[in-house]
Amino acid sequence: MNERIEHCLYQAGLTAQGCWDELDDYAKEGIEKFAELIVRECLDQCYNRGMNDELYAGQLKAAAYIEEHFGVE
Repeated sequence: MNERIEHCLYQAGLTAQGCWDELDDYAKEGIEKFAELIVRECLDQCYNRGMNDELYAGQLKAAAYIEEHFGVE
């Protein structure tokens, strides 16, 4: 699991007091996938805003930073 996603899970209380350990593999994979999908949705917003937009270069930089930060490609 990516360190940043794990940190977010901790902040949400899912890794506190053994909660994460009590989940089965299916639930863990589902939660991790959900976090990844949220990150991908954010990336889609950066990438798909429009090539003619003056801010597009900045959006691409933001998307690259998000990808690196969360380890999502």
